[in-house]
Amino acid sequence: MWLELLIVCIKALVFLIFVLTYMALLMWMEHKQSAVMQDRLGINRASILGVRAFGLPHIVAHALKMIFKEDYVPPGGDKLLHMAAPVIAMFFALMTFAAIPFGDSITIAGRKIELLVLPLNVGLLFIFAMMSLGIYGTFLAGFSSNNKFAFLGGLRASSQMISYEITLGATLVGILLIFGSLDLAVINRAQGELLWGWLPKWGIVVQPLGFILFLFAGMAETKRTPFDLPEGESEIVGYFVEYSSLKFGMFFMTDFIETILIAALVTTLFFGGWQVPYLQPDGFQFPGGFSLGLNGLLVSLLQVAAFACKVLFFCWFLLLIRWTLPRLRYDQLMRLGWKYMLPISVLNIFVTAFILVLIR
Repeated sequence: MWLELLIVCIKALVFLIFVLTYMALLMWMEHKQSAVMQDRLGINRASILGVRAFGLPHIVAHALKMIFKEDYVPPGGDKLLHMAAPVIAMFFALMTFAAIPFGDSITIAGRKIELLVLPLNVGLLFIFAMMSLGIYGTFLAGFSSNNKFAFLGGLRASSQMISYEITLGATLVGILLIFGSLDLAVINRAQGELLWGWLPKWGIVVQPLGFILFLFAGMAETKRTPFDLPEGESEIVGYFVEYSSLKFGMFFMTDFIETILIAALVTTLFFGGWQVPYLQPDGFQFPGGFSLGLNGLLVSLLQVAAFACKVLFFCWFLLLIRWTLPRLRYDQLMRLGWKYMLPISVLNIFVTAFILVLIR
């Protein structure tokens, strides 16, 4: 039992380091990518021992700024809930990663170890449960601030996240019908199969419409442009307007962690997760009979690297959209979710079920 607990702790630590490293890198990418798209230099002033390194020390500067700012709780605000809100938001965002596999499995000293923190046969339900509980963080932030504008921001955030979570769940029913499991590891392995002997059975191939709907609903869940109505700092008073110091920093980090989460879910559900086309446990097996044998450890490293690169690509893609599209009005946001995306996702379920009945 103690060995199992140690293995789980090590896997959790590895994934936590992975997510937090990506989060820090995403903060730098946010500034640099927007600068490139707007034809400017971006962050380049912060340095460590005179080394600027393309603005990377700016990440450390951000952290120091948050640490040394004054921690402010507004008069009349609920101190306990004001402190708990960012912790709740960040905790459940991080917990969601526990059910996402970042590799297949490895064998060490005769023991088979699954490369995910929490093996669950209902992994998707766990993910949606954690994402739903994260809503309490945004609502409590507005409620505990004793500020009517922050309260309205909390209501905006809650209604937006609840609305788009329904579409988010409905878009995945097609994936569940095709792969027949709620276990993300099983779904990942099923995407290693080949259609017609050459085309990987990735989610994007069998559910292209589901991918588009999931991507846009996921972007709305992150509350970032063009869906940043709850926290448009420049002209809309957001739910964390009364936050400063590390508590503001936790909300700031949660936004980036949620971006990584959506990128990881898109990778896992629609782009094969850790799957590399034609890579089997014993090496590459290409169509036509050509093969290339590889060591089992090398295969595992390639799978983990493939997952990391796919997640990084979709993080870049989400930033690209974030700095390209203008913000929607709130009525447009809700109309898109309820009148267009939800009905289309339900239609996608019926079409998928109908096609499966025909081919089976």
